[in-house]
Amino acid sequence: MPITVPAYGKEAAGRLASMADVTADDGALRRFLHGLPGVDAVGLEARAATLGTRSIKTTAKAYAIDLAISMIDLTTLEGADTPGKVRALCAKGVHPDPTDRTAPKVAAICVYPDMVATAKEALGDSGIHVASVATAFPAGRVALPVKLADTRDAVAAGADEIDMVIDRGAFLSGRYMDVFEEIKAVKEACARPDSSAAHLKVIFETGELQTYDNVRRVSWLAMLAGADFIKTSTGKVAVNATPPVTLLMLEAVRDFHATTGVQVGVKPAGGIRTTKDAIKYLVMVNETLGEPWLTADWFRFGASSLLNDLLMQRQKLSTGRYSGPDYVTVD
Repeated sequence: MPITVPAYGKEAAGRLASMADVTADDGALRRFLHGLPGVDAVGLEARAATLGTRSIKTTAKAYAIDLAISMIDLTTLEGADTPGKVRALCAKGVHPDPTDRTAPKVAAICVYPDMVATAKEALGDSGIHVASVATAFPAGRVALPVKLADTRDAVAAGADEIDMVIDRGAFLSGRYMDVFEEIKAVKEACARPDSSAAHLKVIFETGELQTYDNVRRVSWLAMLAGADFIKTSTGKVAVNATPPVTLLMLEAVRDFHATTGVQVGVKPAGGIRTTKDAIKYLVMVNETLGEPWLTADWFRFGASSLLNDLLMQRQKLSTGRYSGPDYVTVD
């Protein structure tokens, strides 16, 4: 089934509109963002560590593994990407385990804009989305018109989802309204002629944001600007997704939903490689946001090597033994 994000209900749209004064000008936005409660770093890290110790038994583990597979944005973002590599990745996304057709499909294939058409053709009517990074990923160091053209090209090629990067320099310089307006402009560039739109994931590159308070502020800023998802990282820097940062973003989504009624998704990306890691993140989602977010509509893993470990663990649960090194493809 295609992955869809429902439009805002009338109540949610009204409650979100009631916050328009928060983004009326740079001063109002600054006052709001700096008025958010400060983050208790010790408490946040302790909470993330505690959730990571939850014991998951065999039946629940099997369910969690399949759920995690269904939430993966299977990704290739290399300068050496070729159409053949993208087609192979798409085939793997449709049938992650060729020896076991009960293995679920992944949520999306994530590629550069010039590979969107190739991925779209390869996936056909599989129901798997094509996600495309845009806005001069990963650095984002180009002018806004170039970022918007990058986005429109990906959407025109058939991208179902756009993963944009924010201008971290602008954010760290305190130019919050510039970041807000850029996200809004990219959101508008996601629109299609038929009035539908690609979903927008906003990447923060949390490893460059310096403080937990900045992560909370940028989460709210992006959601106020219309992000459908908020995403930790590009996977191209030394520090990518971490449990404390992801927990903080989940809490921001929870509080935003309580305030506005608008549901926003979360995507940790980069450095999540093992089944054990993935299950820790699923526990965090369940404990912080609850079952409504435990679907690919609202939670994703940005990953490449994670899928292989999930498949290996899945076979171990099924057969009682680990498979050989040639059991899964090496991307």
